[in-house]
Amino acid sequence: MVSSSYRSRLCHLLTMTVLMAGISLFLTTPAIAQQADAEVLAAQAVLAYDAKRYDEALRLLRRALELDPRNTRALYYTGLTYLALQQANQAIHPLETLHSLRPTDLEVEYQLGVAYFAVANYEKAAPLLEDVFRQQPDRENLGYYVGFLRYRQKEYQGAAEAFGANQTTDPDIQQLALFYRGLALGVLGLSDQALAELEAAQRVQTVSPITGATVRIQEAMSASKRVAETKRFRAQIGIGGYYDDNVAVNPRPNDDPAVQALRARPTASPGFVATIVADYAFYRNGPLEATLTYSFYQTVNTNAGVGAFNIMDQLGAVSGFYRGTMGKLPFEQGGQYTYDYMFLDLNGFMSRQTLTFPATVVPPNFTAPFIGTVGNLTTFLYRYQVKEFYREPGNTDIRFAPEQRDAFNNMFGLRHVFRFAQDQYLFRLGYQYDNEAARGPAFTYTGNRLQIGGEALLPWWDLRARLDYEVHWRAYRNNQTIFLNDAGELSQRYDIEQDFFLQFAKPLPNNLTVALQYQATLNNSNIPVYAWTKNVFTALVTWTY
Repeated sequence: MVSSSYRSRLCHLLTMTVLMAGISLFLTTPAIAQQADAEVLAAQAVLAYDAKRYDEALRLLRRALELDPRNTRALYYTGLTYLALQQANQAIHPLETLHSLRPTDLEVEYQLGVAYFAVANYEKAAPLLEDVFRQQPDRENLGYYVGFLRYRQKEYQGAAEAFGANQTTDPDIQQLALFYRGLALGVLGLSDQALAELEAAQRVQTVSPITGATVRIQEAMSASKRVAETKRFRAQIGIGGYYDDNVAVNPRPNDDPAVQALRARPTASPGFVATIVADYAFYRNGPLEATLTYSFYQTVNTNAGVGAFNIMDQLGAVSGFYRGTMGKLPFEQGGQYTYDYMFLDLNGFMSRQTLTFPATVVPPNFTAPFIGTVGNLTTFLYRYQVKEFYREPGNTDIRFAPEQRDAFNNMFGLRHVFRFAQDQYLFRLGYQYDNEAARGPAFTYTGNRLQIGGEALLPWWDLRARLDYEVHWRAYRNNQTIFLNDAGELSQRYDIEQDFFLQFAKPLPNNLTVALQYQATLNNSNIPVYAWTKNVFTALVTWTY
């Protein structure tokens, strides 16, 4: 039988237990409520983050963390939001806190590693990203991060493997992965946009007023979309329409009789354009590569009055280059031979043979205030070109011999490209000196060309904008023999040609790209017959293989 003293102690113990439970419930209820409120705020923040309303997401996440500093969802999305805003420094603390709470969570390891990587704290980024790569090598962009970290440690074989395993839907990351994979193998693989700059430099040619717009369209189309360097064969087909307000290159109004006679010609016309470009890398061995190129270009003016100015151009080229490094400085040394034949209304107009020797180096990046990391690409260029014009009056009439345009041209140039935000933005600055020795003394000149341009990935609809401006000063060495200057005398000719090019390109599914282009050329000359203006509006659709 239980004694009364024992029952008394038992009752006292039960009373204390109930009392303590009540006090505990009273104290924890607000905390539980706060955790619940924090979870609701975090869920609302996720919706704002998914809708890219990052400022709203941060406000909700701060309130959630004030209520519950250990809320894992709020910590995670705080880190993601700061990363999306490119404020990696701010992302590190919440992700570090979350990593201490969930040390084996691969998603947390990955995001924290990315944050460290973004602020160049590679020592902390490496073990985290390597751990994720061992378990999930196909995670988005992870191969690039790991490859870069291994490359810094001179683990070139492992770096090449990581870059090769990179999975991404971001073309900029893919470009960089190709770039560093090439370096790791001892072969410089330039990113797509930078390689387009090099190829544009290789194609620089002295052209006539009639064909100048054609060359610029071809260059822009070739640079508009590239494929991975691992492919040996690349092809591009484009079709479009244009309006040219000065197909025949009539001079601007002037009292000069020669000008008035030329201005009587019809000159404005809409038209159609078609192009085919194909490249095949027929030789690849380590740092060496050689490529064959063929291109076809055709314009058709719908105004019959300027049908004689329909252009067909066919070009073949063979090029080779060596890619490597001098110390830590990547470089590419190349050479290219091209031959192209141009027709006007299916009649031979001009042929060109061109030897081009570009040398490209990638100087170290630097950091600029308010801009961040700035990449660099510098190209030195020498080009030798021989031009032959057909059906020239001087070929059959000695009176026009001084006006023959057959010539050879030597050109030396330098172009530097500043690269921002992984080639989302490019700024170009270049200078060229050329010397043209023509068979007709009236066309022999020395020239200086200044080039300024840029490209930008716009924040709307994946549009990429390109803007180029060039000015070419030409001083002709000899007096003109037929056309008079503004004072009615035969004198030396001085030209200043300004070229403006604007393009908006939009990538579409199935390797299609649509582009809108505007080109303007203003040539001022002291010889009125050579003073002219030209505007061309073009719409193009291209398909790339």
